[in-house]
Amino acid sequence: MAKKNSFTRTLGDYSYVLVFLAIFAVYAIVSNGLTLNGVMNIFRHSAVIGIMGVGMGLVCLVGEIDLSVGSMLALVSSFSVCVYNLTGSVILTLIFAIAFGALCGLINGFLVGYIKMPAFIVTLATMLIYRSFAQYFCQIFPKALLGGGSSVYRMNSKLASFQSLYSFGNGKIGSFPIVGIVMILIVILFTYITTSTKFGKKIYAIGSNRKGAGMAGINTELNTVMVFVICGILVGTAAFVWIGMTASSDPATTGKSYEMYAIASAVLGGISMSGGKGKNLGVLFGAMSYTVIDKIIVALKMDSLINDSIKGIILLLVIAIQILGPQIKNKLSKN
Repeated sequence: MAKKNSFTRTLGDYSYVLVFLAIFAVYAIVSNGLTLNGVMNIFRHSAVIGIMGVGMGLVCLVGEIDLSVGSMLALVSSFSVCVYNLTGSVILTLIFAIAFGALCGLINGFLVGYIKMPAFIVTLATMLIYRSFAQYFCQIFPKALLGGGSSVYRMNSKLASFQSLYSFGNGKIGSFPIVGIVMILIVILFTYITTSTKFGKKIYAIGSNRKGAGMAGINTELNTVMVFVICGILVGTAAFVWIGMTASSDPATTGKSYEMYAIASAVLGGISMSGGKGKNLGVLFGAMSYTVIDKIIVALKMDSLINDSIKGIILLLVIAIQILGPQIKNKLSKN
């Protein structure tokens, strides 16, 4: 009986793998044959959402939410293009993207952690502010910073380092996309941080019982701010990956609805919206699941307008399972 319970618990802890395999099996059936290039592209197309999803997963683990990450991606990627066009340096562009993302996260974290404003309201407001800034400055920055665009930030392809940055975003090591490797390394790093460090244990403690964590001596305000800053850093990293892949940033459309996709990746990956439960490893499978759903819709030649409806239904089902699963389990154990 103990072995059976242990197996059931393990199966529940890693259910996100089963969800991904089930979705991938459907894709294999409807795609009329898988190719290595097609499978590898799943990692490439999942990279930006996956990196952002890791940050969102951390925020969810402390029982908060960040609705601004999509607009933050637009703002950071847009200004990063300007920094690249001004300096021509890939390294400085990466440093700026990470630092600027951290600053955006710090604003969210300070208002939530120390001012005690609801995360939903704070990040809803900054969602509007960040995208508005990206769009506004696109109209007033000099053309040289915009790369010659009028409503889109474009990287100057004439700069000597352009090809190296574009190769980073679209290149491969063997058959594996470089950006996919970056995503996997980030997932591994933060899986380790959340499961094997004191900081990770504090995150789970705060998400499980914020008041109890405070009484145990954990600085809940500081750690909440740190989580939002880390989320911003990861959005900055995703912004750098984005401009490497696309060589541009459209402030009106870049990152649009990505806050929902990042949340969905975390939830599909088994992280509870109520906080304190789940593993960041699951975000990798959650992000890839959403990418595969896109590919299934394309393979079935369905109207692309139905895409978000399907993703929304899946998200509702997963959250319903998260809520109802433990309730059903408790009732069965009592009987």
